[in-house]
Amino acid sequence: MPRCFWCSEDPLYVAYHDQEWGVPLRDAHGLFELLLLEGFQAGLSWITVLKKREHYRKVMFGFDVQRLAVMTDAEIEVLLQDPGIIRNRLKVAGARRNALAWLALDNPVEFLWSFVGGKPKINHFTERHEFPAVTPQAEAMSKGLKKAGFTFVGPTICYAFMQASGMVMDHATYCDRYAELANGG
Repeated sequence: MPRCFWCSEDPLYVAYHDQEWGVPLRDAHGLFELLLLEGFQAGLSWITVLKKREHYRKVMFGFDVQRLAVMTDAEIEVLLQDPGIIRNRLKVAGARRNALAWLALDNPVEFLWSFVGGKPKINHFTERHEFPAVTPQAEAMSKGLKKAGFTFVGPTICYAFMQASGMVMDHATYCDRYAELANGG
């Protein structure tokens, strides 16, 4: 099966590419988890976070937004000792901050999808150089999220989030997933 240029042969990456990446996600819990994971990924490769995702789910209360919002400083300190996650104090504390910001939004799913007009933007890129790292929509999302109190939501993170959540369909035109997702599949 032809896959996007960024997908390695790692079975975890292949499964992520083939089953999750670029599929429109409108589930609040799934979007919240993905937004946090994209923030944890900042400065690292996505496969690093993907390999730690199950452990994150275990130690971060299944990404339960209500529970993360009341995470204590002592719980953050315990997490910072856990080698199964990315032990960056700002990122770990940011999970609590982002949970609080998420809860303050009236309708986080609608808010996030509003940056693409409520439906996936289908791109038709083939060559690596065609894929942007940032778009005006990602810049607007970043500004909107920061204004709402979120952290680790720069424009590059937001664009990666938009791609992963299917707000932007950026499978390469030669990828087998492109035709399926471009046609609403």
